Amino acid sequence: MKADLRDTTEFAAVAEHLRRLHEPAFGRPHALREPEVSRDGTRVAVTGLVFDRLAGHPRTGIYTGDGELRPVSAGTGSARSARFAPDGSALAFLADRATPGEFQLFLLRDNDFGEAVGTPTVPGTVEYAHWSPDGRHILLGVAGLGADLSGGQGSGTITTATDAPAADWLPEVDTGATEDAWRGLWLYTVETGAVRRISPDGLNCWEAGWAGPAGVLAIASDDPSEDSWYGAALHHIDPATGTSRELLRSEVQLGLPAGSPDGRYAAIAEAVCSDRWILAGELSVIELETGARHRIDTAGTDVTRLQWLDERRLGFLGLRRMDSVAGIAEVPTETVTEVFATGDACGGSWFYPDGTFTADGRVVTIRESYALPQELISTDGSTDTVLGSVAGPGTDYLSSVAGTARPVTWRAADGLEIDGMLCTPRGEGPHPLVVNVHGGPIWAFRNTWSLNYPWVPLLVAHGYAVLNPNPRGSGGRGQKFAEQVVGDMGGADTGDFLAGIDWLAEQGIADPERVGLIGGSYGGFMSSWLVTQDQRFAAAVPIAPVTDWYSQSFTSNINGWGNAFLRADPEQPGSSAHTRSPVLQASKVRTPCLNVAGARDRCTPPGQALEFHHALLDRGVESALVVYPGEGHGVRAYPAVTDLLTRILGWFTEHMPPNGH
Repeated sequence: MKADLRDTTEFAAVAEHLRRLHEPAFGRPHALREPEVSRDGTRVAVTGLVFDRLAGHPRTGIYTGDGELRPVSAGTGSARSARFAPDGSALAFLADRATPGEFQLFLLRDNDFGEAVGTPTVPGTVEYAHWSPDGRHILLGVAGLGADLSGGQGSGTITTATDAPAADWLPEVDTGATEDAWRGLWLYTVETGAVRRISPDGLNCWEAGWAGPAGVLAIASDDPSEDSWYGAALHHIDPATGTSRELLRSEVQLGLPAGSPDGRYAAIAEAVCSDRWILAGELSVIELETGARHRIDTAGTDVTRLQWLDERRLGFLGLRRMDSVAGIAEVPTETVTEVFATGDACGGSWFYPDGTFTADGRVVTIRESYALPQELISTDGSTDTVLGSVAGPGTDYLSSVAGTARPVTWRAADGLEIDGMLCTPRGEGPHPLVVNVHGGPIWAFRNTWSLNYPWVPLLVAHGYAVLNPNPRGSGGRGQKFAEQVVGDMGGADTGDFLAGIDWLAEQGIADPERVGLIGGSYGGFMSSWLVTQDQRFAAAVPIAPVTDWYSQSFTSNINGWGNAFLRADPEQPGSSAHTRSPVLQASKVRTPCLNVAGARDRCTPPGQALEFHHALLDRGVESALVVYPGEGHGVRAYPAVTDLLTRILGWFTEHMPPNGH
C-alpha cells in the first residue's frame, strides 16, 4: 500500500465526491450545532461549521435563524456557543480571534453599533459560558492549554490540537499533571467588566451551571486527568467566597448540572458513561436546602440536555431507543409532559439530542435524517417552523447517490431486541455488507445525515449496504441496557452483531460471503475483536482501536476507565485484560485488516493498532497499518479525511468487491 495516494485515480474520485458535496457550501454552514433561543422566542442563534476550502478543520461561526442562516459577527477566526442574556438584550459567545484555538468571551449588545466587544482575557481557553439568572454575571468554564480533550473531541490536549512543535527535534515531556492541565471557573461581571476566578485551587471543574443568581453547580474532581472525570462529584460553589461543598457522588457518572433560577433545586443526569460529554442518563432533582433527591420518570428517555424554563419547570431532551424526545417536568409534582417524540434526529452535529426552550415551552433544535440535511426548527410539538437549513446543491448531490436508510430491529441469541439503522444502495440484494460499529461503547446511532460518518454514504454510493447497530451497551435504552457491556466488553455484544448479520442474510439483503467491518474507538476494538471470534469477515478496518487491554492499561489517559469497564486487573494473569485482547487471539484471524491510528491519540494510543498489525503479520494474515501524524482519536482534518476514505473504499473493493468479482 502506497503512502501517497494523491496521484491515483481512486484518490481523485473520492476527492471529487467530497468536492461535489462540500464546495457548493464553501463560506457558509455545511453543518449545525448548539441551537440557542431567547426566552421570548424572538431571537435564535446557532453555531455553523464552515469550510472555505477542504483543508484542515472547518471553522465555526454564529448565525441567526430567521428563515435563513446569516452570520452574527464578522470577526476573524472561529466563534461558537452563543448565549442570550435572560432579558434578550445581549448575546454572549466565544471566539478565538487573538490566538487560534484559545477562545475568549465576546459580547454583542442590541444598542451598540459595530462588532462584538471582547472581555478581559482569562488564562487558557473558555469552553462554555452561562448567564446568571439575573443577567448580572457570566460564568466561564476555563481549561488550561495543557488540559486533556475528550475522545469525542479528538483526544490530545488543547495545545497539541492547535499548535505545531517549535522545532522538530524538541522532545515531548510528560511529568504527570501540570498547572496548565486544570479546569477552573471564572466570573465576568457585566456592569464592571471585571473577571475573577471563583473555583478553589485543587478542584478541577469539568462542567458547571448556575444554581440561582448566587450559587454555582459543578461536576468536579480533585485531579485534572481525563480519567478522573469518571469519578467526579456534584459540588455547590459559592461565587462570593469560592468555598465548595459536595452534594452528590455516584457509582457511575454525573453530568448536565442545572440549577433552578431561584436556587432551590439542582437538576442532574446520572449515567454509566464511556466518554466525557457523551452522557444519556436518568434525571434527578435535588432540593439544595434539605438534600432530598427526587427521581423524575421520563418514560424511558435517557436525558441528554437540561434547561430550566422557570423556577419549577425543567425542560429536557433525550433519546428513547432511536427517537429524539423533548419534554417538560413540573418539579414540585414530578409530572412530565412530552413536547415531541420523533424518529428524526434532533440536536445537530454532536452525539445525542440537543435543543433549547423558550419560556412558553417551545423547542428550538436541529432536525435531520439520512434523507434530510440539517435544518434549524422551532416547534411546539405540533407545528414546526424552519428557521434555516444547510440544504443546497451539495446535499442534493449526496442524496442522489447515498441510497436510503431505515430503522431495523432483530433479536439476539438470548431474545433481546437490538436496533440499528440500515443503509442500502439502489437495486435488489443481496448486497455486500459493511457493519459500521459505533464508538463508546455507550453511544448510539440515530437517523442522522450520513449516519455521522462520511464513509457510510460513500460506501452505499459504491454498492455496499451498511448496517449501523446499537448493541447492548448503547444509549437510549435505559441504564440496565447500557450496563450490560460493563464487565463484558466483547462478550454478549459480540453476538448482537453476528445476529444482525445473520438476520440480514436471511432477509436476502446481505451477501454472507461479502461481509466487512469498520469502526472507530470502541468500534475499532470490536472490528479487531470480531475477526478473532468469527472467520466469516472478508475485510475489516479498525480505526483508533484498543487491541491489547494490558498495554492500554499503561499507555492510555483513560486506562482507569478501561480497567473498570473490563472489571479486570491487568496484573492478574487470565483476567479480561488478557482474554478480551484481540492481539492475544491473532492466531484465529483470517480477515485482511486495515489498521488506522492517529499519532496524537491519548485515548487509544497508536501502539494499539501497531500491535495488532504486527500480530497479524506474524500469523501470515494480510494487514496494513496507516498512522496519521497530525491526527488524534479519529481522522478529522483534510486532506487526511480524503486519504482515509480512499483507503477504506479501496480495502473493501479489493477484498469484497461490490460486483462480486
